[in-house]
Amino acid sequence: MKKKHNVKVTSRECRNNTERMIRRFLKKVKKERIIEEVRDRRYYKKPSVAKKEKSEKARRAKARLEQKRRRAKERRNRTNK
Repeated sequence: MKKKHNVKVTSRECRNNTERMIRRFLKKVKKERIIEEVRDRRYYKKPSVAKKEKSEKARRAKARLEQKRRRAKERRNRTNK
């Protein structure tokens, strides 16, 4: 099922600053992963390739989260001493 994206930036939230509006829009688009999805859908991927990429992406995310937790734990230990 497709995920619907509705990203909008108002001039009010950026105080009528066009540069700020563009930056905020790009940030929201990046957060929603719209560009990434467009790139993924640009060409057909065999299901086996898509499955491999998905598992690799999950593995990286898990490693990143573990590293983040380890760093937070080290920071806590430093401040407690």
